[in-house]
Amino acid sequence: MRTTQIRQQLHEYIDTAEDKKLKAIYTLVENDIADEFELTAEQKKELDRRYDDYMNGVGETYTWEETVAMARQALADRKNKK
Repeated sequence: MRTTQIRQQLHEYIDTAEDKKLKAIYTLVENDIADEFELTAEQKKELDRRYDDYMNGVGETYTWEETVAMARQALADRKNKK
């Protein structure tokens, strides 16, 4: 069965399920629902600062190739330290 079919069937079932069964299903997935990613105020402030720097031409930016090269270099440095 395809994911889209599963999703559709679950939606239909949830729409008509008895309260007791609905609560049981919710209990199964409750932790996944509650684990939504949320930034702290400090993290939001830092991202805003970086965005402002970028928009004002002050922030440093890298191409994808530069980013990959830096990541590979960091991994190589880490392996060499062991």
